[in-house]
Amino acid sequence: MQATSRLLQSARITLFTRANCGLCDSAKSVLSRLQTTRPFAYREVDIIKPEAQAWRDLYDFDVPVIHISKSSAPQEDPTLASKAAKLMHRFTEEEVAAKMRTVEESS
Repeated sequence: MQATSRLLQSARITLFTRANCGLCDSAKSVLSRLQTTRPFAYREVDIIKPEAQAWRDLYDFDVPVIHISKSSAPQEDPTLASKAAKLMHRFTEEEVAAKMRTVEESS
């Protein structure tokens, strides 16, 4: 019996991005390749949109940024961003997968 893809998605990755960002495009490619072998829930936040102002205040000059959390965790909160498991700017599939394992194994 195979597990459903939902059961395999024990991690959630939120990508903080903006349009016309070459590093953001690279980050999306890394995450897309990783998702073919290591399923995860995915959310993308465009920090330029008005509803994302709090995230823009935090990450205006740092995108791309990813937050990695357990899929059962509440949505990200800008006031708790300093405690988030994250990677910034440039990262590889291996670095993301390692961070996912760390989050999944945490209590």
